[in-house]
Amino acid sequence: MASFNKVILMGNLTRDPELKTLSSQATVCDFSLAVNRRWKAGDGSDREEVLFIDCAAFGKTGETIAGSLTKGRPIHIEGRLRLEQWEQEDGQKRSKIRVVVEQFRFVDRKPSGNGQSAGGNGRGKRRTNGKTSRPTRQPEAEPVGAGAEDAPF
Repeated sequence: MASFNKVILMGNLTRDPELKTLSSQATVCDFSLAVNRRWKAGDGSDREEVLFIDCAAFGKTGETIAGSLTKGRPIHIEGRLRLEQWEQEDGQKRSKIRVVVEQFRFVDRKPSGNGQSAGGNGRGKRRTNGKTSRPTRQPEAEPVGAGAEDAPF
């Protein structure tokens, strides 16, 4: 039977990310996400559930997260679940499921010193003299040899 281990989450960091160097000289960034779920109960009352999820990002991914994000900032992650098991000094066996981050996306822009988001109004538009304009996109270059005369059909 085939299996599939993929997690996609978006939430807010519950603490500042912690960057460590392992004995193998690899770097790991440990952080925790708070992920909220809101719904209306059968009696019409608003309900909320919050999950706190431990995450680990390795290498350059972890270094980028540790250097760019702080407690409270939102992040979108994709990764896989990993079961960690250990035995405490008193002999009690413990385990924890953690998300190993494979990809991530910044959800907001890095805050500037005045409490405003850096780089504009947060809607992907720039303000110029009171007018709003869309950022210009450079046209993508056509691959060499990819003209219509080279099409195989």
